[in-house]
Amino acid sequence: MFSFFLSADRPPNFLIILADDCTYNDLPLYGGENARTPHIYKLASEGLLFNQAYVSSSMCQPCRAELYSGLYPMGNGCAWNHSGCRPEIKGMPQMLVKLGYRVGLAGKTHIRPATVFPFEKVAGFDQNCVRNPTLEHDLGPVRKFMERKRDEPFCLVIALTEPHVPWVMGDASQYPPKKLKLPPNIADTPRTREDFSKYLAEITYMDGQVGEIMDTLKSTGQDDHTLVLFTSEQGSQFPGCKWTTWNTGLHTALIARWPKKIKAGERTDALVQYADILPTLLELADGQVGEMDGKSFTEILHGNSTEHRKYAYGMHNNFPEGPPYPTRTISDGTHRLIMNLTPDELYIEKHLMGLKGNAVLNNPYWATWVRDSWEKPEIYKLVKRYQSRPEISFYNTQEDPYEMDDLALNKKHYPKIREMKKELKRWMETEGDPGVVLDTKKAHQAAKNGQHLF
Repeated sequence: MFSFFLSADRPPNFLIILADDCTYNDLPLYGGENARTPHIYKLASEGLLFNQAYVSSSMCQPCRAELYSGLYPMGNGCAWNHSGCRPEIKGMPQMLVKLGYRVGLAGKTHIRPATVFPFEKVAGFDQNCVRNPTLEHDLGPVRKFMERKRDEPFCLVIALTEPHVPWVMGDASQYPPKKLKLPPNIADTPRTREDFSKYLAEITYMDGQVGEIMDTLKSTGQDDHTLVLFTSEQGSQFPGCKWTTWNTGLHTALIARWPKKIKAGERTDALVQYADILPTLLELADGQVGEMDGKSFTEILHGNSTEHRKYAYGMHNNFPEGPPYPTRTISDGTHRLIMNLTPDELYIEKHLMGLKGNAVLNNPYWATWVRDSWEKPEIYKLVKRYQSRPEISFYNTQEDPYEMDDLALNKKHYPKIREMKKELKRWMETEGDPGVVLDTKKAHQAAKNGQHLF
């Protein structure tokens, strides 16, 4: 293994590994009962695992904008999928380049405009998350990026495309459909089991990529001087995960590994959000954090604190994924409150429900949910839960991580509901979130064109 001397005064390298559309508690580290992920498990055994990490929007583009800007969706302007950020903001590349970093991105981008996020493009990983099959990856360009200009620190994001649909990578035969234990928010139909098997195979395939990336880092001799962050992004495409403000949509896996700096094999209940990651990197790089929605959790990494945030916030605007269906949420790590701003409407998501007309993006399990719901009450309940939601929902997520038991009508929870609802409305007001009118074609199109209405 190659090794070389690095000055103790030089800021650390940063390596961020992003999975794509992976529900956090489908990973064994968070209670998943099916997937095998030995490399992610090893990474966690060598670092710190966050039990309570969240994105503020469970869609690819908004959550990446949050990660790369340190701002919530209203602050960075990306409050819808397939839109764009405010052209006047600065992102991770500009901020770290000023501190002497080389800042690269390999794999999926899904952020715009490029002027806000001018990452150096690093080859070797497929940028297209819906290609069938995913292109073979090559770690050569990643190794070259890490080894270039050894006197300069680097920040490298490797954005993988698994386990985003289509679920075609990995060996699904390792997950016989009949032997799987489906989560309680997933309807039990033969087709769903088949698709869940393919999804699990992609998780294991992604885990193998994590192992190869870590081996590459170690081969450059910079392992001890690199903070590695692994995160699973938002939940999978299965109903009740991605495109929602439920726990299985917004809760993300987060592992921080930094030999001799972060104690190995630990867990923390500290509440963090994607917006907190960039401020953390800036502080570790001896930079100025400035005005951001996020705040550094370096004290958590160093083991000097066990608390970070009181609340994690979230939002969903459904357009252009389907008809408008705006929801807002707040969590304190134990309880979650969700406000459905249009409770009389029906929720529709065109990709998941097979309405987009693009076979690459669709899996036919949803049709089997609808087909079987008329004679299986448990499936009807899941379909209704997904498509018709009350104005207020309230859950004890700590005891009910899939949030299947809505406690909003239980009087003993009324004081907590009032408290959290008041705080959620305060956050919306502070962020300049107008609510229902944000989830419209006009607002989305304006943001896509760089002309933000709010």
